[in-house]
Amino acid sequence: MSDDERTDAPGEGGSPVVIGLTGPIGCGKSTVAGMLGQLGGSVIDADVLAREVTAPGQPALRAIRDRFGDGVFDSAGVLDRAALGAIVFEDEAALHDLEAIVHPGVRSRIEERLARAEREGDPFVAVEAIKLVEGGLADRCDEVWLVECQPAVQRERLAVRGLDPADIDRRMAAQGDLAARLAGRAHRRIDTSGGIDEVRECVEDALADVLAPRFAGPLLGPLER
Repeated sequence: MSDDERTDAPGEGGSPVVIGLTGPIGCGKSTVAGMLGQLGGSVIDADVLAREVTAPGQPALRAIRDRFGDGVFDSAGVLDRAALGAIVFEDEAALHDLEAIVHPGVRSRIEERLARAEREGDPFVAVEAIKLVEGGLADRCDEVWLVECQPAVQRERLAVRGLDPADIDRRMAAQGDLAARLAGRAHRRIDTSGGIDEVRECVEDALADVLAPRFAGPLLGPLER
């Protein structure tokens, strides 16, 4: 959407600035999103919404069972995300099918939360989604930030999450040159390879730059150092 559509301040009939966060797994999207939340925005995490869509009792579970079978559910009928992940990270067609089942529900929830942010007068919203561009969500954003880091740092972070080396290799290989492919759609690139203070400074500077043309004055106060 164009800058001309974002001329009013929040609470005065305008919409919040929407910042899309995307990038490879383990590169710090959630860290950047958390910082933006601390700086006064609301945060929408597509992965959290995907868990809502696939929670017990949700209609998407029937379609997942029909496509992937009983083996991706535990004895209580709860989706076994590890078992499902082992399938889709090895099979591009299976991943596409899973996304076709889950993404419509995620998209509708994102739209609901964007509408809520506008009603509540939030100055900006961060939408965190690994499939931000491929899923069409980038078109809902004023800016797209590509969050990336060095491969060695990415591997170390995934190991801290408890993934074994084979799983790390599989997940990184499945995403391939994701960062390079997303670079053409990104307005900014946030490198999180350094320390947390360095990342925070980068995020604060980027946010101040985004908000300055639209929200001069008090809204930038928390970012001044």
